[in-house]
Amino acid sequence: MKDRQSLGDLPAEEFRKQLHELADWIADYREHIAERRIAPNDRPGAILAQLDRTTPETAVSLDEIFADIERVIVPGVAHWAHPQFMSYFGCTTTSPGILAEMITGALNVNAMTWRTSPAATELETLVLDWLRQWLGLPNEFAGVVYDTASISTMHALAVAREQAAPNTRKFGLSGRGLPAFRIYTSDQAHSSVEKGAIAIGIGEDNIQRFPTDAEFRMNVSALREMIESDLRNSFKPLAVVATVGTTSTASVDPIPEIARICREHKMWLHIDGAYGAGLALLPECNWVSAGWSEADSIVINPHKMLFVPFDFSALYVRDIGRLRRLFALAPEHLHLRDPIGVEINYMDYGVQLGRRFRALKAWMVFRAFGREGLAARIRDHLRLANLLADWIRKDRRFELSAPVMMGVVCFRFTGAGKIGTVAGVADAGRQSATAATTDKLDMINSKIVEHINASGRAYLTQTNLRGRTVMRIGLGNILTTEQHLRNVWEMIRDEVEGRALSRP
Repeated sequence: MKDRQSLGDLPAEEFRKQLHELADWIADYREHIAERRIAPNDRPGAILAQLDRTTPETAVSLDEIFADIERVIVPGVAHWAHPQFMSYFGCTTTSPGILAEMITGALNVNAMTWRTSPAATELETLVLDWLRQWLGLPNEFAGVVYDTASISTMHALAVAREQAAPNTRKFGLSGRGLPAFRIYTSDQAHSSVEKGAIAIGIGEDNIQRFPTDAEFRMNVSALREMIESDLRNSFKPLAVVATVGTTSTASVDPIPEIARICREHKMWLHIDGAYGAGLALLPECNWVSAGWSEADSIVINPHKMLFVPFDFSALYVRDIGRLRRLFALAPEHLHLRDPIGVEINYMDYGVQLGRRFRALKAWMVFRAFGREGLAARIRDHLRLANLLADWIRKDRRFELSAPVMMGVVCFRFTGAGKIGTVAGVADAGRQSATAATTDKLDMINSKIVEHINASGRAYLTQTNLRGRTVMRIGLGNILTTEQHLRNVWEMIRDEVEGRALSRP
């Protein structure tokens, strides 16, 4: 009898108690997150060393489990929601999103077909159409939700491959006398282009990257020359991947000009708008969507600029039936057509069968803030980015390394003014700074980022632009205020004044 009573889930009263305690913990975490150290300085293996590694053969109380979470897990993560975490892109957590994730966990539905969860399927269709309208995409575009832009881009390139080499789904690429296909993108595009090419059998060596212009945008002349060269050498141009909001600088490729080249050569145009496409929600930024209507596919990650908790990526395809025809395995007569309002089985639109109920969190966030609320928050991050750029311009020791297009600022310490001792570089004024080697200045810029990150008070990234190491700040956290940005700027200035750089 005792064994029978121990079966089933935890007692309802214990679950309710823990749920209330967890709700308070989450609320406290959010309210006081700015007081936490952003990231640990532990060596690899430090987390495992603090945990019991024996397999849990007998039950452990939730109190003991939560104690380990508080003691080991939480101090061992990088707190992306911290207002002074200014690395990568904003991958922000919002209160509506957290509540939605809790509901999603409780429902635990599989959104693979309409019948396995009608609400999940129809809510995904609704949310995708809302977002399509905000992006200004024509009605012939329809979408599907994946986890990340890397997976979205892979699926888009797979459809491009099927269009260029029909029946590859059935027969594959080998043994058919097909030409070597080429995919074109800039030297600022994301590495997911190569990963997508690997996954669909094109191969990473057939990704043609070429230099960008002075503003880190795709050089259209270089694109045209590379395509013409490949044609002369019997390669088959397959697709161009243009970017709206590149990883390093948030630059925007000239989509209308690229689209014209794609039409001339009957190439697929995929737009990677994972970060930057969200800017289209601002009426004053409608310039960003120029040429989108000419694309074959576009990806946007609402978990970046649009405040939906990670992970949520939306791929839009013109005539999305092409995606279904590539990946659906059930007989076609079992499927209805795609228009909104009829049965859709989203498992047919990609390699994944089981699918999370991701639409709920986007639905809650979009409704809780509205387009106006989302736009207002994005607008404030743009304000902060331009404010930081003004501070950089006014400080003779720094220079901007790229135009500020969105909530990303790339800048560099140039050696003007005075700095602390770093590997033999001491008190370099403007004249002596010109004599300092580029390598030493690169090292100093890298050291600034390393010292700040090691402090646990802020978190930045560095990148390489035109062979130079530069610092990079990404703004997009819903909790970040002007004061938080000022705090980080002061930390950077303290570093170059020698308070930290002079330390070994």
